[in-house]
Order: sequence, then structure tokens, then C-alpha cells
Amino acid sequence: MSDDENLLVGFETSDDAAVYRLTDEIAVISTVDYITPPVDDPYWFGQIAAANSLSDVYAMGGKPLTALNLVMFPSKKLDMGILKEMLRGGGSKVKEAGASLAGGHSVDDNEPKYGLAVTGCVHPDRVLTNKGCRAGDALVLTKPLGTGVLFNAGRSGKLPYPELEAILPQVAALNGRAMEVALNFEIHACTDITGFGILGHSLEMAKGSGLQIDLLFDRLPIYPNALEMYQKGESTGSNKANRRLAQGSWDATASLTAAEEDLLFDPQTSGGLLLAVPADKCDDLLSGLKAAGIEAAVHVGDVGEAQRPFVRVV
Repeated sequence: MSDDENLLVGFETSDDAAVYRLTDEIAVISTVDYITPPVDDPYWFGQIAAANSLSDVYAMGGKPLTALNLVMFPSKKLDMGILKEMLRGGGSKVKEAGASLAGGHSVDDNEPKYGLAVTGCVHPDRVLTNKGCRAGDALVLTKPLGTGVLFNAGRSGKLPYPELEAILPQVAALNGRAMEVALNFEIHACTDITGFGILGHSLEMAKGSGLQIDLLFDRLPIYPNALEMYQKGESTGSNKANRRLAQGSWDATASLTAAEEDLLFDPQTSGGLLLAVPADKCDDLLSGLKAAGIEAAVHVGDVGEAQRPFVRVV
């Protein structure tokens, strides 16, 4: 733990980014992320990786200002035109976010990897973290689940590419519009759903807030084919690890199939925001999100008192 009182968000709560107060009016958000290719198309790869990186700034309630490319690329094995398309895809998302691409760093590697180091800003009194949930809050999720297993199924050939390609615009969509709408409401906490899956990130919010979260399984938005891929035996390299991390801190009162349980631990790439809002404002928030084109937004959970932080799937 830092003794610098201006470091508003650091390691302590497993949040999406660091936040440092510069003045009474301005705090800087710093985050970095990169991924391996979820799809073979380098332009889509660039777009998804950039949206994934920018999301961490939005999850803190902030606005992206600048971005630096982080590139690992096997220049002796792959055509440099692939790299050009990756960077073009990423640059298009930085531009869409209203941020400035200001440089970057590259290294030669055995396989492509790409992402961004992003700097953003937020008012020090309006920083959103994953620890502010209050008993009685409702949880709203803004994107469907299932990218982990779908990307793996695409690589293994179990899922035809046209069916995977159909979801890519939603995966690559920025979370900025959703946060813009959300900031018109009293948002108590926020995170984006990424590598630990919906259950893991819900558990981080529960631990940060010292409360229990009830996930409403039947309301979870799911990308087409995701459950089917789990039913066919497809999985990801993170599911077992995500399940181990949550062991002893969750249970299910709902009757779930093995595939449905797997979906709870599916690692997301460029996932949606999970927003904690007073229950009496939930419908208004959902209406605002849908009016802004966030059609997948849905009430997926509730926050309550508990003897210890816990996630229950109901």
C-alpha cells in the first residue's frame, strides 16, 4: 500500500487502472493491457485489442486522452502488412474514443501481441472503483458473455468463421457510450468483465465492498453459440484457474448444467461494464442505455448484506 495520499487507486482493490490525483479537479488514470490474437483477421484483432485496453479507463469513470501502441510481432515470420492492419484497427478505435495516439514500443516476438498503454482523466471525487457497491444496489451488464469459448472454438474449427464474425462488431464496441450514459446516474461501483469472467469480477466487487452479490443466471446475456460450444466440449485455458480463484466464495441455488457453470468462468475479451446502481434507478439506467444503442444491457444481479463477501448464482 502506498503512503502517497494522491494515489487514489492502486493495488489494493484489484481495480481496472491506477488513479493519481494531480489537483483538486483532475486525476490521471493509467492502464496497460495487451492480448494475443482472438481472430486471424489483423484489423479485427487491432480493434478488439484497443477496445479492450481503452475499456479500463471507462470502467473508472474516466475519459481516454492518449494511447501508446504496445506491439510484439514476429517480423521474420509474418508479412509486415499484417502488422500494418493490426495498427490500423487499433488506431481506428483510439480515434473513435477521441484520444490521441502518441507513439508506442515494439519488440520482436514469436507470436503477435497487441494492446495499448492508455492515459485518461477523471475528477478525483468521481472515480468509480469496484469497491463502492451498497446493499440494495442492482447490477447492470452492458455486453453479452461467451467470447472466451467462442474465440477458442473459432481457432479449433468447431465454430464456422462467419458465425464468429457476426459478433465481432459488438466485441469491438467501445464501452465509452455506456459509461457516458451511466454517468448521468448515481453509480456506486463499476468494473469491466474481462479475464476472470462474470463470476470472478463479481466476486472482486463483492470483496471490495464487503457484501454479497446474487447473479441472476437466467438474465445473463450470452452470445449465440457460446453455451453450445461448452456443451460440445470446447473450453478455454482460463476456466479452471478462474474456478479455483473463486473456490469457497460462491455457490449456486439455481440448477445449472456443466456448460452453464463453465460460462460463469468464461474469460472475456473486451467485455461489458458491470455497473452498481440504486435499485430504484435500474430501469431508468437500462432505458438510457438502450436508447443509446446498448441493446444488450440488462439487470443481471443484486447486492445484499452478508457475513462475508460472496457470490450466489440464483
